Amino acid sequence: MSEQAMLPQVEQSDVQMSALDLARLAHQKYIVKQQADDLERAIGYYIEAIRNDSAKAEPYYRLASLMYEKGQISLDGAIEQCRTAVTLEPDNINAHIYAGYFLSMSEDYKSAQKEFNIAIKTGKFNTARPRLFLSKLIKREIWLEGLTLGRLAKYFYYLLSGSALLMCDIGAIRLALETISDNVSVFSYKTLGETFEKAKMFSTAQKAYTMGVAQTEHGDVFYKKLGDLSMSRQDLLSGLECYKKVLRVTPDNREVLIKLATLIQTSFPDRIDEAIDYYNRLLEFNIDNDKIYYELGHLYLRKDDKLNAVSAFKLALNYNDKNPYYNNSLAYAYVRAELYDDAIEYYQRAIKLNPDAKWTSIVCHALGAVYGEVKGNFEAAEATYQAGLVLDSTNYELLMSLGDLLMVKGDIDRAIRTYCDGITLDPENFMAYAKAGLALWEKDYVEEAIISFHKSINLNPNFEISQNNLGVVYLDGMGTPKEAVEYFVNAIKLNPNYTLAYFNAGRAYQALGENTKAAEYYQMAMDLNKITNELSEEDIKSRLYDLFN
Repeated sequence: MSEQAMLPQVEQSDVQMSALDLARLAHQKYIVKQQADDLERAIGYYIEAIRNDSAKAEPYYRLASLMYEKGQISLDGAIEQCRTAVTLEPDNINAHIYAGYFLSMSEDYKSAQKEFNIAIKTGKFNTARPRLFLSKLIKREIWLEGLTLGRLAKYFYYLLSGSALLMCDIGAIRLALETISDNVSVFSYKTLGETFEKAKMFSTAQKAYTMGVAQTEHGDVFYKKLGDLSMSRQDLLSGLECYKKVLRVTPDNREVLIKLATLIQTSFPDRIDEAIDYYNRLLEFNIDNDKIYYELGHLYLRKDDKLNAVSAFKLALNYNDKNPYYNNSLAYAYVRAELYDDAIEYYQRAIKLNPDAKWTSIVCHALGAVYGEVKGNFEAAEATYQAGLVLDSTNYELLMSLGDLLMVKGDIDRAIRTYCDGITLDPENFMAYAKAGLALWEKDYVEEAIISFHKSINLNPNFEISQNNLGVVYLDGMGTPKEAVEYFVNAIKLNPNYTLAYFNAGRAYQALGENTKAAEYYQMAMDLNKITNELSEEDIKSRLYDLFN
């Protein structure tokens, strides 16, 4: 309902204002600036005005309008308040206009027409608004019940007479001029700031936007501009605070809610609950809810709230069950919740939808891991990995996982070939050399294993596993403990908690006859093993005791 011209113009003065005057002033500011604080103040002052003088009609119908707009009362509640206003002041034109407006919203068109007709009889020349409202009702009547000459004549009569009398509605004209003035002021400061931004004069642009807030009180516009400016300068904390200030002024600003939710999700990982709250507020708009639930699911996963994550992804799928990404994320949430059969079902759905070969290959990798590592179904795992490689033969990680699976199955020759395929695919990646070295060692290809481990270490000297494994080949394959010690010590330097490396170093020093050093490393291995449980404690003890027997 247009509030223009329904609200008397209020001028501030030094004289103490009544609650009704304060309500009118706040209401008028709300109409012009559309800011939540003004709405709250207007509602509060109208309620106070009713307490001060319950026989006055104006606070009732104006409060009905504002409370209905804010969702605090129902349509029936608004109609009841307007009827109270009409009862208190039967000659109050605005009381009848408001009553007619809400009655028309409830589709009680006959009663609404009656109220507008009373307003026209009561208002004399100040009847532009009820005439225009009445013309709309007659137009709807024509649409519902059919066109007649009488209805058409009445429609044009009220439309034309209402339009002509608008020129006599001083309140509407003054409010329109104030709105125009406000818009011009906002436009001026906004344009000034944007001009400085384009000229890379960011500090000056910031000052212009700050002045815009002070002069126009449009925090919704200028705090957003300040937030965007801060973001462009990578000042994320300032951007966050500016966007929050926008919400204090306009709590239902969807664009800013999206900015806040996204900013916190991506840049403030310790404030996940805030991001969740903003996404939940976005759900109230009922726009792109599937995407919002999708983001919520990932946030719940970051909180390790598996139940809510599963629920969020399911709700996303309720909106769009053909979205492969939603299916994949739900499958992952099920994996986190250790509901593996459900995970398999949704991974399969995502693969079947196959929006992109490379992406689907990654999903095949995830599904294959569930089959192999969780379900122990090596055949299904291998088939799934192979399907992923058909989709994307350049998926290096998938090749490595296939090689690992073949190693577990004992198919060492195929594992070696698979790791070699990985080396061919990415010759500068140390991992395939490390894995190939282990497979070659399993086949007793000692010299080839040494070459492969050396290549892995050359590419990544900080990979302690290759250092340890190369030491094992020198110790157990070549029988050269002196060379082996060097690599075990390197592995321990890289990872001081590497139990197996301590144990192997003990073996190497024992082979060299340096029993004191061997005992030291065995003891360290035994101490660490109490935490890691990697080795047989009895084996370590036996070797330790054998040193001195």
